[in-house]
This record gives sequence, C-alpha cells and structure tokens, in this order.
Amino acid sequence: MQNYSPQRTFNQRKEDVVRQWYHVDASVEILGHMAVEIARILMGKNKPTYTPHVDGGDYVVVINAREVQVSGEKREKKVYYRHSGYMGGLKSNNLAWMLEKKPEEVIRLAVRRMLPKSRLGRKMLSKLKVFPGAEHSLQAQESHFEKVEFTSARISKKS
Repeated sequence: MQNYSPQRTFNQRKEDVVRQWYHVDASVEILGHMAVEIARILMGKNKPTYTPHVDGGDYVVVINAREVQVSGEKREKKVYYRHSGYMGGLKSNNLAWMLEKKPEEVIRLAVRRMLPKSRLGRKMLSKLKVFPGAEHSLQAQESHFEKVEFTSARISKKS
C-alpha cells in the first residue's frame, strides 16, 4: 500500500503579505463596477494567497472621483442618507450634490459597503486613497503604480 500524505491548506500570515499599488482613473469607470473590483483588490481576492481572516489586500489610488460615471437617472435619483442622532435628524443628499461637494466620499461609501463589516473591513478601507481631481499626493509611490481599468471597454462600445 502506498503512503498517502494529504495536501496541506495554505494559511497566509500578516507577516507574509506583499502589497502592491494600483492606480484607477475614475473618469473612465462606472461607479458600481469600479467599486466591486476595488473591494476585491482591497480584500486580496485577486491573489492566489487569499485568506479570509488576514488583511492581504493591496493599496488602491483613485483619481478623478468627480467625473465617475453612473448609468440611468442615478445622478438625480440616488439618495445618500445620514443621521445626526437627534430626533428629526435625518439628512439626505442626491448623487449629483455629493459628486459636486464630496466626490471622494461617493467612492469610499460604495467600496465600504462591499467590504466586511468588522475591524478587518475598516483596516482594508484604510488602504483606499481617493482624490477628487487628477492630482494626488502620492508621488513617492508613483513608480510602484500598476494602472488598471475595469469598465472602459464597455463604455467605448456604447459610445
């Protein structure tokens, strides 16, 4: 009879994580499709070493958040709610207002809602850097950027 040794399951440790930097231009992306892919990168699901309980994801830098695209009439009809904690303290703004005043918050909220709702999810979200315009303050990491596009092929087919 042959000696059988079962395959060992790989568990990544936080000390073994190797992080990359991804660069996304939001002006050529659709908000929802982009948020899904950014969440996958932040969690580390795009790597073969993915382990659910370890923050093995990469850094993501998003520029041109103000020009992110949405489909349909979402720009006027999508509503963002927040509450002050006091009676009658429910406030709301539509997507057009948010893109004008707080464009980085639109992308951050879309990605945050796709991450785990735990300490680990909050740590993953801290690796997301969003900038409203084309300039960013991460010139030191510029040489490490890997430029990615998620939905630009679909946009160019429609036009």
